Amino acid sequence: MTRVIAVGGSDAGISAALRARELDPGSEVTVVVADAFPNFSICGIPYYISGEVTHWSNLAHRTAANLTATGMDVRINSRAAHIDPAAKLLTVRGSDGRSEELPYDALVVGTGAVSVVPPIDGLVELGPERGVHLLHSMGDTFELERSIEDRQPSKAVIIGAGYIGLEMAEALTTRGIAVTQIEALPEVLPTVDGELGALVRADLVAHGVDVLTGTTVKAVSREADDRLRVEASGADGAPVTRLVDLVLVVVGVRPDTALAAEAGAELGFRGAIAVDERMRTSLPGVYAAGDCVVTHHRLLGTTWLPLGTTAHKQGRVAGENALGGQRRFAGSLGTQVVKVFDLVAARTGLREHEALAADRGWTPVTTASAPDDHKAYYPGTTPISARITGDSGSGLLLGAQIVGRRTAEISKRVDTYATALFHGMSVDGISDLDLSYTPPLGSPWDAVQMAAQAWVREHGSP
Repeated sequence: MTRVIAVGGSDAGISAALRARELDPGSEVTVVVADAFPNFSICGIPYYISGEVTHWSNLAHRTAANLTATGMDVRINSRAAHIDPAAKLLTVRGSDGRSEELPYDALVVGTGAVSVVPPIDGLVELGPERGVHLLHSMGDTFELERSIEDRQPSKAVIIGAGYIGLEMAEALTTRGIAVTQIEALPEVLPTVDGELGALVRADLVAHGVDVLTGTTVKAVSREADDRLRVEASGADGAPVTRLVDLVLVVVGVRPDTALAAEAGAELGFRGAIAVDERMRTSLPGVYAAGDCVVTHHRLLGTTWLPLGTTAHKQGRVAGENALGGQRRFAGSLGTQVVKVFDLVAARTGLREHEALAADRGWTPVTTASAPDDHKAYYPGTTPISARITGDSGSGLLLGAQIVGRRTAEISKRVDTYATALFHGMSVDGISDLDLSYTPPLGSPWDAVQMAAQAWVREHGSP
């Protein structure tokens, strides 16, 4: 009987544990979860805060009882404290402070990531009890919900305009809270080109969000009336001040590697745990997966790209190989999508500057176009703003970015580009794909293909 321990109750750890139980129902699988919320959808938190998800328990992919029913031992409120790779022992500390040594044949580390705390005066000192919040866990979620109920905020500042920041701007606005969104970079949603980020900004503004870009928050302090003063420096260096009831900080995450690093595991890109394509660490019998590990990218090589989809795949690979398998993680393309009010923005592969920085011998060029989402004679046509990046030398597709209305099937269309990238297709080759068509939903040449054809017209087909 193989003894497998997975550390972490989110995407990677649970995926590893489920795969091990699926392949070998006789295996002894234990999951060590630091809190009481195994297999909860962190990605769904904004929709619970907005009220669209009516109860926090609905965010559970599976309940602890569901997981236990598969035959695994789920240890909630238990923290993995130490790995002894030589003796193959994991020290676990329970909520009562007692420690226990668990033997294993294979260990999967899925400790995920933790929120980045920017160097802003007052953030740590004030904290959730004063209405200043980070947001990355169910515990963070409950603290934020308590603040909203207790403080009844009318105004809030969100520091950061990445995916979670934008989703939370929509969530708080939906709750009737006036939001000021502050981003240090020149445009919101900096994972796409500025021209597309500007479209997202316009939609935020149209829904009443006060958007400040190129603005750096310097300090947060408490007023005598319990309001929060947010002081920042604008793009022109001019001081910016907002008096609000709530501050939310969502400026990114960093890999949580303390457990593995203390045991001697090699670290790699951006301090994430170094793993090979089989998700093996440098420690014997120890695998790792999810946001705590480096990402093998199909175009870039080794990088770090924390995504839930990637964590699920890596965890599945780790769980299979923990039983002696030889499965490889096929690699990420960084495919991402976000809904912001009525708009959806998505990307896959590389943007032009990323392809240049990769130093792979490419000559990347980008073409912008705006094909309609379906035939113009059918009511409700909307344009899709697309930016296609390819190598002008070989014609190889390198990346795609698209923004459009929620009705325009943006997520599924970016998936077409992701599939083409996965299989190393040329930009021109996209026109050969046999895609579905009916006038209310598309055109004989789908918008995906029309955007690719615009690139070929501008740069040719080698």
